[in-house]
Amino acid sequence: MRTGSEGTGAGRTGGARTLRGGWRLGLVALAAACALTAGVAVLPLPTTGGVADTVSSPGSGTTAALPAKADECEDPEASLRPSPLDGPAIKRIKERTGATAGKLVAGVDQNSYRWGYRNPASKELEGFDIDIVKAIATELFGSPDKVIYRAIPTSQRIPALKSHKVDVVVRTMTVNCSRIKDVAFSNAYFEAGQQVLALKGPGITGYDGSLKGKRVCTAKGSTAYDAMKKESHGALFDDPRYIVPNQLDCLVRLQMGQVDAIVTDNALAAGQAAQDPAIEVKGTPFTTEYYGVATNKDDADLVRRINKVLADYSRSRWKQSYDDWLKEDLPGIKGPPAPKFSD
Repeated sequence: MRTGSEGTGAGRTGGARTLRGGWRLGLVALAAACALTAGVAVLPLPTTGGVADTVSSPGSGTTAALPAKADECEDPEASLRPSPLDGPAIKRIKERTGATAGKLVAGVDQNSYRWGYRNPASKELEGFDIDIVKAIATELFGSPDKVIYRAIPTSQRIPALKSHKVDVVVRTMTVNCSRIKDVAFSNAYFEAGQQVLALKGPGITGYDGSLKGKRVCTAKGSTAYDAMKKESHGALFDDPRYIVPNQLDCLVRLQMGQVDAIVTDNALAAGQAAQDPAIEVKGTPFTTEYYGVATNKDDADLVRRINKVLADYSRSRWKQSYDDWLKEDLPGIKGPPAPKFSD
């Protein structure tokens, strides 16, 4: 298997094919696999605040225009201009001692197929987001393996950054007006939109009146939940039974018949539908959203350095990673969104 952010795509694609070929029984199977393989981490997985550690083991676009933005402030995805300089945040990261010395601490998902997931065959974290983490680690420490991964639920992404439990969050995290009040973001590295995921067949047709009276699951702290609060189309969504810590929990509930539909980013929905032949993405996206790398709000120099990484990455590795992980289910994307700058 290819390691780090260099080399060909053969090993990476092979891992994805292994999972597609052997795990098409749905994410219930993937969830079980993650639970079984989580114990391979070098550091103990359980920690406070819903955060789990794993250590990287050595050797181991713009789409067509969508209808509307998820919220209404002016260009929340605009970020700081790239810079190669080490400022106070990067110096703090590089001068740490103890278990995190000499490593980037990254908040990621380990359950989102093709974005950040633990491959049951290799027992490694893999995916489009993981490739970006490795590129940042290579920039700061000279190696894609200099990473401590902390698996965090959707609702803990911002608290983990505020408390410095992680240096970055690379976890299909949408940049929006609310979040930029609490954390800082890099330039956007992917464009997505909210969409509906449900069982194949008639009934639910998308984000429309067909959701009336249906049980709809969203992840706590997600832009999907915010969208449902603005317009639910009569769906039953604002109930603790339908609001979960992680998006994978929604899919498990759908597969078990505990909910009728999921609202989530179409990028995540495509990966979930790829694993379960009984479900499909319904309708069309009803927002335009941008994924960015999130940092503590005070870490401006880290944001600038990440934007340097992303500028280089977009000219070289982005397309290879997209081909490895996303092209099959999200075809036709030529590259990341054009960067916007706030200074």
